[in-house]
Amino acid sequence: MASQHIGPVRTCIGCRTRTLPSELLRVVAVGDSVVPDVRRRLPGRGAWLHFDLECLRNAERRRAFSRALKVQGALDVASLREHVERQGKLASGQPRGQEATRKQVDPS
Repeated sequence: MASQHIGPVRTCIGCRTRTLPSELLRVVAVGDSVVPDVRRRLPGRGAWLHFDLECLRNAERRRAFSRALKVQGALDVASLREHVERQGKLASGQPRGQEATRKQVDPS
């Protein structure tokens, strides 16, 4: 039986689960902090993480960011944590803020 090629597979540094890149967030080290690479275009070595606070906590506890990104010392994950929390709220169906309350106008 031949296996089907489904494309590239990446590993979440938090839970170590292998999955498609579309289900993960790419992160890179910029200076001494870890930032989300939403467009997947930032230069440098990247690591992959689920949009889940538990995976973020696991990666922090295991010191996986500095190891995966091959950076010496501790990295600040405050901006990444904020991004993951914001995405988690959007995914759980909570209001998005003013973007969700705007009315769309028919251009015709």
